[in-house]
Amino acid sequence: MQLDLLLTETGYKPTTNQRFRVYLTNSLEESHPDTGTLFANWLSTEANEANHIKRDTPVMCVIGNPPYSGESANQGEWIMSLMEDYKKEPGGREKLKEKNSKWINDDYVKFLRYGQHFIEKNGSGILAFINPHGFLDNPTFRGMRWNLLKTYDKIYTIDLHGNSKKKETAPDGSVDVNVFDIMQGVSINIFIKSGKKKSAELGKVFHLDLFGKREMKYDYLFDNSLKSIDFKELPIVAPNYFFVSKDFDEQKDYDKCISINSLFKVGNSGVVSKRDKLNIHNTKQGVVQMIDDVINLDETECRKKYSIPEDVRDWNFSLARQDIKDAKQNTELIQQINYRPFDKRYFYYTGKSKGVVGWPVPVVSNHLLHNDNLGFMTNKKVEVGDFTHYIIYKGIVESHAVSMKEINYVFPLYLYPETKGQQIIGQSTERTPNLNTEIVKQIAEKLGLTFTTEKEATKDTFAPIDILDYIYAVLHSPTYREKYKEFLKIDFPRVPFPKDTATFWQLVKLGGEIRQIHLLESPTVEKHITQYPEDGNNVVVKPKYENGKVYINDTQYFGNVPQVAWEFYIGGYQPAQKWLKDRKERTLEFDDILHYQKIIVALTETDRLMNEINKIDIE
Repeated sequence: MQLDLLLTETGYKPTTNQRFRVYLTNSLEESHPDTGTLFANWLSTEANEANHIKRDTPVMCVIGNPPYSGESANQGEWIMSLMEDYKKEPGGREKLKEKNSKWINDDYVKFLRYGQHFIEKNGSGILAFINPHGFLDNPTFRGMRWNLLKTYDKIYTIDLHGNSKKKETAPDGSVDVNVFDIMQGVSINIFIKSGKKKSAELGKVFHLDLFGKREMKYDYLFDNSLKSIDFKELPIVAPNYFFVSKDFDEQKDYDKCISINSLFKVGNSGVVSKRDKLNIHNTKQGVVQMIDDVINLDETECRKKYSIPEDVRDWNFSLARQDIKDAKQNTELIQQINYRPFDKRYFYYTGKSKGVVGWPVPVVSNHLLHNDNLGFMTNKKVEVGDFTHYIIYKGIVESHAVSMKEINYVFPLYLYPETKGQQIIGQSTERTPNLNTEIVKQIAEKLGLTFTTEKEATKDTFAPIDILDYIYAVLHSPTYREKYKEFLKIDFPRVPFPKDTATFWQLVKLGGEIRQIHLLESPTVEKHITQYPEDGNNVVVKPKYENGKVYINDTQYFGNVPQVAWEFYIGGYQPAQKWLKDRKERTLEFDDILHYQKIIVALTETDRLMNEINKIDIE
């Protein structure tokens, strides 16, 4: 009614039965089913009118603030078929090589594809959205970015940041606030298709980063226009086609390095228990009690005791109970699991998926059951902070053992033959290196050394453990991490081929020392540098660091703790803090106190050894 009055004031005179061409419809669907009700008939009429617009009317401009929904309910055949274009590698010829591309199905991405479809159909047009900024640089969206570049002549992006999930701050360290009251960072995006660009060409990207307080961002946007903003034209660089500023000066050298994902033949995520409160325990006895409870307690009572939420696709209470029954409640299946850095716990491992454990991932876990094996854990990408996302573990590894925010992958050093029943004559029982033989051959030729599958004392030979230690040393180099920080965050880490034999052995030695320290197997960790001088109940209340002391409660503390150890990061965790926080309201036993003192030594020594590595010219 208000719009009618406003138009009347301008002299506009509507004709009979003329309506504003605004229709209620789900844009992501082609039609609305008629269920026979009056309301449904009305919706169907609206949908038909909207379909006429979608089908027959050229769409020149699409404007909106699309919904943000990672687990989108819009799964219609029409829009999902369009989304397939975003789920291909740049070039559009092969399927996207991602194990988990579900975030491409977010509603905001579907609306970008929706607008693109009609603009392509028309031959020209403009799409202007404000939506989450993740698509600008998430590696999983590389095919989408390439597809957008293929369609549009020019793409303008204003990254408003404010991502509290990533703990974003301004470049100078000052506060950065979201323009909305949400956790996801957002960006303003304007896509322009004039119809003049050749089909084989890719469009141009113009970018601006806007950090700071909310009011400052509002003022800047209010005072500027597309013409007045000093956009930076970004280079169009394969294979990721980022829509954000990156330092690509070092990319050619980095691309020549060895990718962890290429070096190891087998790797996958760590164990996903799906129900940690039920599955992960501090002691073997805790697992034994869990087994008994799942079998004997009433389901409702068991769910209450272990705070088990509703069943999901990959975890069902009845299937968990059946899995334990099938295993005959065999307590020999209780295994240790690397839950967090320096934090081993216990769980029940049958190896069966969708059982008591949702995803035991036997493709890697079975190999890590062997006590003489090692697993190298890292991330494919880093969501929060700088790259420190790697650690060597011995034994089975949980899926967030290096970071909570991202998917963690573990690569066994050795693969063991599967043994089922009587061994077949001639079948090898020896373990084999989980390494790409072609890459190993290149390393051997460059160094003039002979590769052996097991470590030998023979002169001029090197083994899988040496390669692992070399990698560990390189990734602990502060100079290397700073030089390639942009690239280490967007895909599996890479390390250079060894520079020469002398440098290789230097790094192997230092990397081996850090490995042994992180496994708490080095004699060094027994040389405690901290004290625990005060008597008390040893209950962890609220850990805090003050003047070299780590207080676990009001009176008890670990003394002489270096600040570097307290603040040290391994992946997304600060182990000196995380280990204590995870034991809040628990009583530290004597062994716990000794273990924490070892952690402090390990972190302090790691920092010292990193400085030693930094003195070596790696490349």
